[in-house]
Amino acid sequence: MCAKLRIAVIAASSPQAKGRVERVHGTHQDRLVKKLRRKEISSHEAANVYLEREYLPEHNRRFARVAGKPEDYHRRAPRAAELKRIFRLESERIISQDWVVRYDNRFFQVQPQSHNYAPAQSKVLVCEGRHGSITIEYRGEALRWQEIPAPARPHILSTPRGRVLAESIKRKWTPPANHPWREAARRGLEKREKRTSRGAAREPRPLLALPSASP
Repeated sequence: MCAKLRIAVIAASSPQAKGRVERVHGTHQDRLVKKLRRKEISSHEAANVYLEREYLPEHNRRFARVAGKPEDYHRRAPRAAELKRIFRLESERIISQDWVVRYDNRFFQVQPQSHNYAPAQSKVLVCEGRHGSITIEYRGEALRWQEIPAPARPHILSTPRGRVLAESIKRKWTPPANHPWREAARRGLEKREKRTSRGAAREPRPLLALPSASP
């Protein structure tokens, strides 16, 4: 969001790095709490009214200073439509073979488009707004979609064939003792053992380098 607004995020790992902002926060945490207690304000609504009508005007009148330069370097504020496209959560998803997009355990059936064609297995952008509104975009263009219920899981019938199918799915298949895979593995193990025993039976070779006394 900050990148779209061309705002550079400068991370500060200590309060001292923020300087003036932290000092202002400290002033408000001390001064505002005491004034709210004197005014006997104990609700958020009353506190907001007091901030707008009394506290902030008085604070700005006492501590505001004229800017060093009269030039205004602020950029134009984005329009409401632009802010709506910026302040949202964006997640990349892939359209399935049946033109369904899954997001947050919800399923959206993409409707046929007249101009902007989004083929299956293509990437789309699922955008969630501040109030939960969903928009699916493909190459910057919004797609029409319809939310559908989650697909039902395959149901195994309570027939003998269905029970056999369920048992074959749950049970892990292991090859029998006389399976060719086991025979090949057994032969390979025997060969490795023979090579190991031959290497152990050999006598160690004599060292070619003569020992030398240290000076």
